Amino acid sequence: MALSGIQIYKLLPQTNCKDCGFPTCLAFAMKLANKQVELALCPHVSEEAEEQLSEASAPPVRPIALKSNGYEVKAGNEVVLFRHDKTFYNQPGLFLRVRDTESAEDIKAKVAAADAYSVDYVGIELSMGGFAIQANGGDFSRSVSAVVEASHRPLILIGDAGQLQSGLEAAGDQEKVLLCHADAENWQEMAALAKNHHAALAVSAATLDELVDLTEKVKGAGVDDIVISPQQRSLHGTLEANTIVRRMALKKNYRPLGFPIISFPGDTADPAREAYTAAQAIGKYSSFIVMDHFAPETIYPLLVLRQNIYTDPQKPIQVQPGLYEINDPTPEDPVMVTTNFSITYFSVANEVEGSGLPAWLMVTDAEGMSVLTAWAAGKFDSERIAKSVKTFDVESKISQKRIVLPGHVAVLSGELEEELPNWEIKVGPREAVDIPKFMKEVL
Repeated sequence: MALSGIQIYKLLPQTNCKDCGFPTCLAFAMKLANKQVELALCPHVSEEAEEQLSEASAPPVRPIALKSNGYEVKAGNEVVLFRHDKTFYNQPGLFLRVRDTESAEDIKAKVAAADAYSVDYVGIELSMGGFAIQANGGDFSRSVSAVVEASHRPLILIGDAGQLQSGLEAAGDQEKVLLCHADAENWQEMAALAKNHHAALAVSAATLDELVDLTEKVKGAGVDDIVISPQQRSLHGTLEANTIVRRMALKKNYRPLGFPIISFPGDTADPAREAYTAAQAIGKYSSFIVMDHFAPETIYPLLVLRQNIYTDPQKPIQVQPGLYEINDPTPEDPVMVTTNFSITYFSVANEVEGSGLPAWLMVTDAEGMSVLTAWAAGKFDSERIAKSVKTFDVESKISQKRIVLPGHVAVLSGELEEELPNWEIKVGPREAVDIPKFMKEVL
């Protein structure tokens, strides 16, 4: 039975020692109640209390992290089925698969391109999670070595126990690897291999009943870091399997299915089908997604989709309020105003930068809202803009007092003149795309 935060708090030491990383025992208890941390973080809990709390406080989806050389792909620890209920926490990792029948040179080239891929999306770096190596009748250990030489990102190793043993030896100092797959025939030797190497282990079966049987056997063999791999590959089949697994874990607190999910949209020769199957996997509960094709034009929208789904809906993506210099402005150049909503900021900043004209961009704290939303909510008005001018000491950096309001809030111009006497208040365009023309023709 789930315990409330207060019930959990009564079983804790109540010393507020902070050894768990939280300021008070009550704060830690609330996190335990929400299944966001593990009881093991508290070093002082009594054996009696631990026995009562361990099951009740365990996250419904076990947290697992694949780690390598400072890179990490976290999975599990989710507490809701739908992001608008609260938020999703651990973004799924996209893994590019190579096969051991490819030459070492081809593997290195493919891995290096994917490893180097990084894009800036509203101030957030988007990149691949890691690489999967598939045993396919070639030299598996050589292929793993080739991947390790080209990238330090986490690995997924796919093959039988003997092949995986050689791959683990070639992988070197990987902190946590995921091994695939344990099934009804090989689960004992796969579990022993995972336990000996402190690796995570994916279990694979055609039905949920068989998956339950496997997870219980593998856990009984001493492997705690388990990943579920449904064998369904169709859109309908994966959607159904993933949804049932996650619903059982969250709504029924069914421990045998309370593990992260791995999906293989790359099990198709059609890159387009792979892309939309991967998109479904991102939206519907997969934590590790193995791709067979890498191209920026398909990976970028998947990474953006992932970022949007895993952004807390109650906390918009924000940039730091302040005065930003674009194209090396001088004291004579204009001051343009916007809010600290990331998409708004980057839309304006990119257009100003693209124009080639220098300007100061003053970002006002609007609690992460866009211009119109913030104005309607009373979070972006003449008083806040004037306060930002003083807070960021704008007057000391310019000689010509010109400030440009977003066109959508032209109504603020009169009020801002009262707040900022001796300033020239101008109203800019309503859309960011029109900024370069405005700067050339009006400023």
